[in-house]
Amino acid sequence: MKLSALLNQRQGLLQQAQLANLAFAYDRLSDFAGRIERAHLTGEVRLRHPAVEGERYWSSLTALEGNQSVIEEHFTDEDIADLADIIAFASGKFDLDLTFRLEELADRFLHPLRLQLKRVGVDLDQSESSSDDPSQSGHAGQTQLDEKG
Repeated sequence: MKLSALLNQRQGLLQQAQLANLAFAYDRLSDFAGRIERAHLTGEVRLRHPAVEGERYWSSLTALEGNQSVIEEHFTDEDIADLADIIAFASGKFDLDLTFRLEELADRFLHPLRLQLKRVGVDLDQSESSSDDPSQSGHAGQTQLDEKG
């Protein structure tokens, strides 16, 4: 391939990479939202990126209501790092320090990604689109973070 041909394709490749990143973020957030819903997890949490100057060397998801052990039961350190990176990408906030309710993850973060993907013409699989549709999920019977789900 010639350099000039690659340079001519650059803009299209960048757009495809952005779409692929949106699709990946949507897919992973769908997984997280589904896990939260299946386990009936609720409660306020704080999600933060690492801060070397603060001697916090990994991403953290801290239960602000209930027990931290419930978070640790459902999410690995790698899951939390992925969640922080994906939400940072989706929100455009790369020095992430965010407080939200777990049961609102889909409405707050997944739904906007879905709209972005649909706006550019991406068709979502039916099984993928139901987990972030607020009309498809009820919040009855949710477990607070201090209860095992």
